[in-house]
Amino acid sequence: MAAAALLSAPAPVPLPAVFAGWWEHVNGSPAWQDGIFWALAALYGLIAASSFIQVARIQHRVPEYGWTTQKVFQFLNFLVNGARCSIFAFRRQVQLVNPQIFQHVILDLPGLAFFTTYAMLALFWAEISYQARGLDTDGLRSGFYTINGVVYAMQVKQFFLI
Repeated sequence: MAAAALLSAPAPVPLPAVFAGWWEHVNGSPAWQDGIFWALAALYGLIAASSFIQVARIQHRVPEYGWTTQKVFQFLNFLVNGARCSIFAFRRQVQLVNPQIFQHVILDLPGLAFFTTYAMLALFWAEISYQARGLDTDGLRSGFYTINGVVYAMQVKQFFLI
């Protein structure tokens, strides 16, 4: 009975004429594209600024601890979001970079740094979990470095194949 109801479902209702060509309008409009990219640049810049403020705040509060995992995480967040802000802000210049492999590198590096940032977050929580259970955490950092090394090596290999 349920299968018959799925087969006889009504066709989707078409969009009103006002909205029918919205994507073609936005996709073909440099003004819309620039506005969207500038908005994304502003949002990423805001996140980068808040991460930088966090690093400065933590450093001011406890300078004797040096570069803790939390500070490195916030600093990497600052770098990732600052890079993405710059890419969106200078998108037209990035599209003109030659040879094209450098364009790919510029566009892919923030994603790699994002991977490292959130792999570090996983490492941080794994260390807390292991310490809470009284387990040895020595192998966690080497695993973090190994995984990051493999991911970066695969990306470099892909760059050479392009």
